[in-house]
Amino acid sequence: MQAIIKTAKGTMTADLYTEDTPKTVANFVKLAKEGYYDGLKFHRVLEDFVIQGGCPNTREGATGMAGTGGPGYKIDCETSGGNQYHDRGVLSMAHAGRNTGGSQFFVCHSRNNTAHLDGAHTCFGKVLDGVDIVDDIREGDTIDSITILD
Repeated sequence: MQAIIKTAKGTMTADLYTEDTPKTVANFVKLAKEGYYDGLKFHRVLEDFVIQGGCPNTREGATGMAGTGGPGYKIDCETSGGNQYHDRGVLSMAHAGRNTGGSQFFVCHSRNNTAHLDGAHTCFGKVLDGVDIVDDIREGDTIDSITILD
């Protein structure tokens, strides 16, 4: 299964870890298919670390603080399976503490500053095509759409 993440800076294609993190992938796929991510912004961009998006408070007209919103529920972390290594292009769930993720996710720039995330955040996919787009994303750039290929 793949996710096609379209932005104004280009398109990233990620393979999703359906076998290693089935609940996290199912949640991400559900939200993507509902159009939840369409129009949301990357609200956190830290050089040589991550780009983060998926907060509904970044939607045009929203009033909440960027980085604090979610879908109205929380999902459990899935960090004991395979592929739990935060490397360049890895998609991982953001959270405010164990088992508090929902819709926010991040994509890693590199392995340089991400080793401490292993075992703490659920890696649920990896950008294999268009990974250079990660370097071009700036804070405030929009997720145009996320399309799922089954």
